[in-house]
Amino acid sequence: MKLTPITTTFLIAGAVFFPGTPAYSASCCGGGSSSSLLLPKASHAMIDTSIDIEQYDGFWNKEGDHINDPPGSDLNQYRLNFAYAHRLASRWQASVIMPYVWNDNQYSGLDTQTNGLGDTRINLWYEAFDDVTCVWKIKKLSDLKPSAYFGATLTLPSGVSPFDDVDNNFDITGRGFYRLDGNILIEKTIYPWSTALLISYGKYFERSINREYGKYVEPYDMNLGDRLLATLSLGYTQFLDSMDTVTYTLAFSHLQEEKAEINGRTDPTSGFEKRSFALTAAYATMARDWVFKATWGHAIDKDGWGENFPTTDVLTLGVSYVLR
Repeated sequence: MKLTPITTTFLIAGAVFFPGTPAYSASCCGGGSSSSLLLPKASHAMIDTSIDIEQYDGFWNKEGDHINDPPGSDLNQYRLNFAYAHRLASRWQASVIMPYVWNDNQYSGLDTQTNGLGDTRINLWYEAFDDVTCVWKIKKLSDLKPSAYFGATLTLPSGVSPFDDVDNNFDITGRGFYRLDGNILIEKTIYPWSTALLISYGKYFERSINREYGKYVEPYDMNLGDRLLATLSLGYTQFLDSMDTVTYTLAFSHLQEEKAEINGRTDPTSGFEKRSFALTAAYATMARDWVFKATWGHAIDKDGWGENFPTTDVLTLGVSYVLR
């Protein structure tokens, strides 16, 4: 099987769309990223589209040492994300996110360009509060109450994985596995400041495999390791004279995935860790119906900031429209 450390690294890199903390207070204005979407309290639905421009610059090996790519390498992935969120009841909402992926890579003499659907995500959220919790001043103890969301995300393997008819790991657009995540989002806004904590824990569903990179192999069972994401963010909202707002958010994320199992035995080349920062600016109109977002995500290309994972810079540009 083609499960070497560098293969596993790019297998992961080809289709990991990280759930992100909302760029602004979700309970007040709604929130979203390329793989999660939240409606504001008094809204009926939301349409969101964004584009991710991700550039790869080396990787961390299993020991956490950062390794540069070979000279002349140019590794890029572009993702166009379409998302729709809909309110099911006063405290319930659901959303679906579908990415379309373009790969454009040059690596050690190999030049490839491919495109196709990425893995689809379906989200269900429960809001553990009735009223918007954004406040201007703390006048009573209840003003300190945060907004709490509890949700689940089902990832569907709609993308092209190494277990499909592909030539190499640069052609993939998905992981090839179903995954179910449990999500908790806690946020609080005391204008102009806001903070949020997102924790997500996911388990993959085991599957049988009989093909790798287009070649049929002896069947075996494989399951990827459990996945943990934790993101902490701090935001500041500036009110313009028109009452439009600009919100700036700084976030730190820790992502890790345990080692995979093949026929019940641990695959020592699998598993990864990554720590990264993201800076977001979001412009919202006075009616909070249109929101324009720009996010720059950066992985520190130094030893000790990750394991068995690529270092990348990601620029995300997006727009949301809220239907009241």
